[in-house]
Amino acid sequence: MSLLRNLYYALSPSMRLVARRVWYFPSDCWDSVAGKRDGMTPPKGMIYVGSGDFTEQGKNIRDLLVKYARLKPESAVLDVGCGIGRLAVPLTKFLNENGSYDGFDIVKKGIDWCNKRIAAKYPNFKFLHIDLKNDLYNDKTETEARSFIFPYEDNSFDCVVLTSVFTHMMPDDVDNYIGQIARVMRSGGKCLVTFFLVNDDILKRMEAGGTNFVFKYSYGDYLLMDDSVREANVAYREDFLQKLFDKHGLKKEAVYCGQWSNSDGYVNFQDVVVLSK
Repeated sequence: MSLLRNLYYALSPSMRLVARRVWYFPSDCWDSVAGKRDGMTPPKGMIYVGSGDFTEQGKNIRDLLVKYARLKPESAVLDVGCGIGRLAVPLTKFLNENGSYDGFDIVKKGIDWCNKRIAAKYPNFKFLHIDLKNDLYNDKTETEARSFIFPYEDNSFDCVVLTSVFTHMMPDDVDNYIGQIARVMRSGGKCLVTFFLVNDDILKRMEAGGTNFVFKYSYGDYLLMDDSVREANVAYREDFLQKLFDKHGLKKEAVYCGQWSNSDGYVNFQDVVVLSK
């Protein structure tokens, strides 16, 4: 693990957000003066949903949904862990007046931005802040994801998407969320979700230094990159996840290996799993 990442993880969740604002302040000032950022693209210092180009990553996720999850302009979409609108922004140009988007996230600043910059312009886009505890993002509450009930009716969505959400959650939380996804997804609906997936082959490759990420701390069904910030990066064994999919009545339709493990034919940095109900 890099020294910079170690220093970042040593900060509290709220200080991590402050550190990002300070680190990217010069770049954000220049982008603002030069007019390089549109009104729905947040400053780099506010983006807490991973590295890479915010706009291009959002478009890539949208394209994955169209290709693998049958996303249509009239679809009802649920974005679990929607962050600061990375996927929502390109979907404003894709979903029509019969389509809808709902997103929720545990970081209030991100939801506030989305409500001000996106929902105010697109009435079929809705964003909710959900106050849940997480080692990486939120230590101001004791409410845990394992007991959280999604605030949506049964059979409400055609498409559910989670990008880099289960990579920040413990097993009981993942179990509950998969059950909630099965509940709110319509029959015939699709769920596209990203993971760090491990199996015996990946573990051997990791031990030999053949992967881009290394998860050093094994807890049986899951592995951690950092033992002090447990929910910073979590990898799961494929056989464990299969038991959860079976438990909640979801069918695993396809798996696309991610770039992180140096696998061939990747479509995303993380592994992509497509589920159906």
